[in-house]
Amino acid sequence: MPELQLLKPDVSMLASYRQALERGWSPDNVDGAAAAQRELAQIAADPAAFVETLDDPEAKGPPIRLPDGSTFQRLPSFRRWLWDGEFAGSFGLRWRPGTSALPDHVPGHIGYTVPAWKAGLGYATRGLALLLPMARAVGLSHVELVTEPDNLASQKVILNNGGALVGRFENAALFHGGPALRFRIDLAGS
Repeated sequence: MPELQLLKPDVSMLASYRQALERGWSPDNVDGAAAAQRELAQIAADPAAFVETLDDPEAKGPPIRLPDGSTFQRLPSFRRWLWDGEFAGSFGLRWRPGTSALPDHVPGHIGYTVPAWKAGLGYATRGLALLLPMARAVGLSHVELVTEPDNLASQKVILNNGGALVGRFENAALFHGGPALRFRIDLAGS
């Protein structure tokens, strides 16, 4: 496996990121192709401003609008790009300062996705491992991740990083709807 790094996005990396979007990859597993098209438009309009939106540890961005139209105050968050010489995945972290608890409308601390042409190479497992110390650095004692019961690949990534299943629940209609699994990774040792 090539050396993988989890990097703060930079304008110099945008060409590779844009190519992934143009090939059909999306950073959003809920909104899919529509999210990819929005990001391509943002990049075309102002590349530097787009990159700045990916790093918001002080939650200065606008409120979050959910698919049902409700809005919520933005949480501190950032996205990091997995890099193997080119774009290889997106890993996001969000949190509430001073606590590891999340608001009810937030299903998990971490979201990640790796392009299909990089799948099966251990990239997601390594990317998540690289993100966990960053989660600890913002003060989290644990992180929660949510996946669908049939997403065995994602479950394996989480389990390979020390995750444990903490429960099954009905995912809100705000997202996919249907059953979901919640995993927790303790950060005490990371």
